[in-house]
Amino acid sequence: MDESSADTLPDSLVVVSNRQPYSHEWVAGPVDGPVEDDDVTVTEATGGVTSALDPLMRARGGTWVAWASGEADMAVADDGIVPVPPGEESYRLKRVPLSEEAIDGYYHGYSNQVLWPLCHEDTGRMWGDPTFWEQYCAVNDRFADAVRIVTDADELVWFQDYHLALAPRTVREARPDATLHHFWHIPWPAPSVFEHCPHAERLLDGLLACDVVGFHTAVFASRFRRCVEATLPEATVDEDSGVVHYDGAPTHVVANPLGIDVDGIRKRAKAADTAAVRRRVLGETVPDPSVPVVLGVERLDYSKGIPERIAALDHLWERRPDLRGTFTYVQKASRTREGIATYRRYRQDVVSEIQRVNDVYATDDWQPIAYTERKLSTETLDGLYRVADVALVTPHRDGMNLVAHEYPTACVDGDGALVLSELAGAATQLDGALTVNPHDIAGIADALERALELDDDERRDRLERLQESVAALDSRHWVERQFAAGPD
Repeated sequence: MDESSADTLPDSLVVVSNRQPYSHEWVAGPVDGPVEDDDVTVTEATGGVTSALDPLMRARGGTWVAWASGEADMAVADDGIVPVPPGEESYRLKRVPLSEEAIDGYYHGYSNQVLWPLCHEDTGRMWGDPTFWEQYCAVNDRFADAVRIVTDADELVWFQDYHLALAPRTVREARPDATLHHFWHIPWPAPSVFEHCPHAERLLDGLLACDVVGFHTAVFASRFRRCVEATLPEATVDEDSGVVHYDGAPTHVVANPLGIDVDGIRKRAKAADTAAVRRRVLGETVPDPSVPVVLGVERLDYSKGIPERIAALDHLWERRPDLRGTFTYVQKASRTREGIATYRRYRQDVVSEIQRVNDVYATDDWQPIAYTERKLSTETLDGLYRVADVALVTPHRDGMNLVAHEYPTACVDGDGALVLSELAGAATQLDGALTVNPHDIAGIADALERALELDDDERRDRLERLQESVAALDSRHWVERQFAAGPD
């Protein structure tokens, strides 16, 4: 965080999120007595909001309130609080322990079987078990209690994402004069979709306890205001200013796209040993460095559009036999939410379909699709971006999608092309991508074909425009804009 932006930021900040920036795990199981350093290992979260906010917290200090997701988290904490980062200790991490019942209901349940499909406009996947809402309410209350315990009345509190829609109202009731912000990182649905939510009024009431509610795009912010208008007759909405008046107070509803740490990614990509990255990630599946690599990187979530992408590859290789053997598609996938059966089945379907395509097209010296779930360091991932000739980022819908930012940033050799879903928030922010409808299998195949065959001048021009777009959305600017939007 540079000094030029320091004056716009709060002196101390409280961040509240489901995900924590650092977690502790046992090396060889729980120990009796005092915990020593070599009894635990520390894992730093990468990507997304943690990468954007950890540098701010290091520079400004304060407290980060989060779910204690690591097995050794509470053992190393004093009253649930541990100083972080390890060895630097520039801010506090307040951990909220959750029971298995709470995790199942609040996280696997309401957050990811009600709110996630609702906001991605896939209401057929919603499942509203009564215990889900009960646990969501209870856990939001626990987060609000933790905020009250660790904060002073004048500290700014910034809630993150869809896991914590209710907590702001509870904090507001306890501290009427507090300054509260919220950022909703996933899409916000249209009013005709939001009306499917069985607790719409409560969710909006919780969010409107904040002084500022942020979204990645103007479309999402406008949808939120329209949902307020349709759901809460006592609220007044000024679409021109973006301000909602509710319960006697204004809430500024703003579009504020999240970016990435541009300088950090470029430095790591430049330093990467690309030959070593190829060997580590791809092994013998893509031994020839002259064979182009097309890359997909995402969690195994049904919103990411992986099956359509594989079908598009199948379509392209079937239609263009001359392209067989000329490039390899690499799918870097991360398992997620495996406590939900839908996600376990989705992974099985993805792996099965990749195997089918490989069985159809593979030769003795070429594997069409290389699949890996290996956990990669940020250095290795940025090196993999640099290796890739084309990135396929084709989610059905996304709040932003930071892979679309990270990939062109890491293309430090001046070569690379991005095929991007027009339904990702990034598509409204980035210039230079080849955009596609993520459900159009033939269209994805056509865009990939074009990306592989771009002439040098167009490829370079598109990449430069992408890099300029990403640089303008650096994560530092996201933080500054959020606080600039708040009350004076």
